Amino acid sequence: ESVRRARPPRRYTPDWPSLDSRPLPAWFDEAKFGVFVHWGVFSVPAWGSEWFWWNWRGVGRPEYQRFMRDNYPPGFSYADFGPQFTARFFHPEEWADLFQAAGAKYVVLTTKHHEGFTNWPSPVSWNWNSKDVGPHRDLVGELGTALRKSYKPDLIWSDGEWEAPDAYWNSTNFLSWLYNDSPVKDEVVVNDRWGQNCSCHHGGYYNCEDKFKPQSLPDHKWEMCTSIDKFSWGYRRDMAMSDVTEESEIISELIQTVSLGGNYLLNIGPTKDGLIVPIFQERLLAVGKWLSINGEAIYASKPWRVQWENNATFVWYTSKGSTVYAIFKHWPENGLLNLVSPITTSTTKIMMLGIQGDLKWSADPDKGLLVSLPQLPPSAVPVEFAWTIKLAGVK
Repeated sequence: ESVRRARPPRRYTPDWPSLDSRPLPAWFDEAKFGVFVHWGVFSVPAWGSEWFWWNWRGVGRPEYQRFMRDNYPPGFSYADFGPQFTARFFHPEEWADLFQAAGAKYVVLTTKHHEGFTNWPSPVSWNWNSKDVGPHRDLVGELGTALRKSYKPDLIWSDGEWEAPDAYWNSTNFLSWLYNDSPVKDEVVVNDRWGQNCSCHHGGYYNCEDKFKPQSLPDHKWEMCTSIDKFSWGYRRDMAMSDVTEESEIISELIQTVSLGGNYLLNIGPTKDGLIVPIFQERLLAVGKWLSINGEAIYASKPWRVQWENNATFVWYTSKGSTVYAIFKHWPENGLLNLVSPITTSTTKIMMLGIQGDLKWSADPDKGLLVSLPQLPPSAVPVEFAWTIKLAGVK
């Protein structure tokens, strides 16, 4: 018997053509939904936004200077906020349980924001990290340990790249080490913020810009990141109810993103004490409740040949193998859902996720597919918003 030699694993060279050719580990596309967490020293002033230091000291915005004058003694520096970042009520297992109940499959924490404070004991950030100052804890390590009890992906979400080209950041050398030799080389996923002109062109998946919403199906895996608080990524003490994204809007964005092949990364900002305020918890749990019924149409799905139909009910499509899912936003008054794109066959079966039994349907040569929706009392409707029709045996 000749011994079949295992091919040595492919080595990536520190240049974009080689790095860009690496296949994206499958877990990321299957995950679809993640939680973004902006937490750090900026959670202490908890005012304006997480760019507090830059707005106050970098560009000297008058409203920030006035805020400091009105609320803090003269000579108070940004570094003086450090000891007040206590994380006193931070219980990583509770966060992990919440994120799991939200249906999130990965979590991105600001391990270091743009003012350099690291949420882990970094040897190169002396006296400006969470072990030396403030909590005196390894926040990244503790949250990582709690999250890994339920799943283990690894992801590096780079940002702040716009200041300089990738050569300055040594990005390609770092990524080739990451892909070839790091302990997470087989499963690690990265984004596209590795230097000027990289965003939307190089790296792993593409974020392009914050709150990116393509109008048609991109040919490269992408992620939309957005925040429950419309005006800040970090926690703000003065956030108003009208600043909080509605549950229906969050779920709509999730569906739209996934139907166009993207992942949805939804941000919350915990308080300096390590608490996630109830309104953020409520929004996350609402997504989890919706996914507990409709997750079959989201997780590990692929875009269908048609992504959406803009008609009276507004329908988004996803698919899995030969099954097609049609997610509709408005329940038609006559109880008939009209779908133009699916072509029925002799084996077509149609049902609604969360409801037992098949639905009646007919194919109209002019209108397309007409599905008779179940007549239900409000208490029996599986979700309050965005219902999923599962179509088997359609083309």
